[in-house]
Amino acid sequence: MANEPAARRPPTRPTEAESAVGGGGLTSVDNALWLLQLIGERQALRVAEAADLLGVARSTAHRLLSALRRRGFVMQDRPNGAYRPGPALNEIGLAAISRIDIRRVARPVLEELREQTQETASLAVLERDTIRFVDCVESARSVRVGNRTGVVRLAHASAVGKAILAELPLSELERRYPGPELSVRTATSLTDLAELHEQLAEIRAQGYALNWEESAEGVSAVAVALRDTAGTPLAAIGIAAPSSRTGSIEGIRAHAPAVLRAARLVQERLHAPS
Repeated sequence: MANEPAARRPPTRPTEAESAVGGGGLTSVDNALWLLQLIGERQALRVAEAADLLGVARSTAHRLLSALRRRGFVMQDRPNGAYRPGPALNEIGLAAISRIDIRRVARPVLEELREQTQETASLAVLERDTIRFVDCVESARSVRVGNRTGVVRLAHASAVGKAILAELPLSELERRYPGPELSVRTATSLTDLAELHEQLAEIRAQGYALNWEESAEGVSAVAVALRDTAGTPLAAIGIAAPSSRTGSIEGIRAHAPAVLRAARLVQERLHAPS
């Protein structure tokens, strides 16, 4: 529609004048950037569609999309499937807007979760093979897990990290973990990729991730991933508690229902029309 806001109009192909800057015809950079615009707008794009929209051969479109996939800007749920926005785009978006939006929406829920569990509640995002805590509401108890806002941890050694990793397609896991061995933080950290895959399958089945002293001795945690409307994981919400208080893995698991409810509440508020 003519009066539709510019931000919601489909991406438009660069003009001849814009394309001529790099020489004759569209450059590879122009095409790649335009593909990113299209995928961001449509949320899914096949090679044939990309070739038609760009006016290039399918082999050229496939080469561009493959390059974007290797860098994490797009991903495929299965071989020969449609291309969708990848984690690198999400990471860039989070840096620009989502960290602000998710933190704003999640903050009151974190406070409620802290009050309900009496433990430290946190929000974290994935950065390659690590996670960064972007907000935290500290427990009021004298013995507690401290505020970790800004702290970076290995994704495979944390509940929030594993919750997000479990939502990624296999191709993205392989890109982030190309080798069989994993970095070790503590005596209980996962050490090999096969063991991580087993845990991620369990996380998908139960809907939450657990951590028993894998990232720091004396700390246990439970977390749930937060997804966008397309199902892509944006962040994770969780609580962390002293292992001396939870007593066992089952002790921290007992907080899973509260974290699951908190995650649903954040997603409902995040996806609600503004």
